[in-house]
Amino acid sequence: MIPEFKKSEELIKYANSHELYKELVLQLKKDFNLANLSFDLPSESNPNELKYLLEKNIHFLIEEKFADFLNLLYIVDVPENKARDIIDADKQNISEHYTFLILKRIWQKVWYRQKYK
Repeated sequence: MIPEFKKSEELIKYANSHELYKELVLQLKKDFNLANLSFDLPSESNPNELKYLLEKNIHFLIEEKFADFLNLLYIVDVPENKARDIIDADKQNISEHYTFLILKRIWQKVWYRQKYK
C-alpha cells in the first residue's frame, strides 16, 4: 500500500530515507519539462531546498503565469477535485498546498514505478 502523508516535509523525508529522493527530483524535473517549464534544482540540494524551491516556483506560476500553472497541474495529473478544493477553501498559503499536491502525485508515480519494476 502506498504511504500517505499530511505534509510535503514528511513525503520528502520518507523518499529520502528510502533512497527514492533522486527519482522524485528526476520525475519532478521531467514533468516541469513536459509542461515547458524549467525547474532548476542544484545537484547537491537537500530535501528542504527542494520544498522551498518548488514552493517558490509554484507561487511564481500562480501569480505571474497562471495558464502555465494550470498546464503543470494537468501534466503532473493532479486530481481536478483536489485542486479545486484548495481554491474553494481560500487557503492562506495556497502555493504551499499546491506544492504538496504536486509532490504527492509525483511521489505516487515514483512509488508505483519502483514497486512494479
